[in-house]
Amino acid sequence: MNLLIGFILGLLAQIFTFVQLQGQFRWQWFKDHPYLVAMMGFPISLLYMGSVKHLVDHFEGQLWPSRLLGFSIGAIVFSYMAHSWFQEPFTLKTLTCLTLAVAIMAIQLFWK
Repeated sequence: MNLLIGFILGLLAQIFTFVQLQGQFRWQWFKDHPYLVAMMGFPISLLYMGSVKHLVDHFEGQLWPSRLLGFSIGAIVFSYMAHSWFQEPFTLKTLTCLTLAVAIMAIQLFWK
């Protein structure tokens, strides 16, 4: 259960981080109110902290798996949202990086 909760919290944190940081290129309000947008960082940080707590618990106190899973989730979320929000193409370089992110995730989850 810790793995699922950690994954969901990390996924939400990465999505909200993308919105917070890239929203300035989509909405004028974000560009005009950088301090209010920056305040979104507090609840986002709580999501990251919860994600790390649950992932570290799942991996019996090991820190590296949570970091590498967080990186992989972030790469996947960023690629998808950049494509869907800004029509950035999935180039060979992007697809290669996504493949590596999925491989890193698989290593952390399945290599015992």
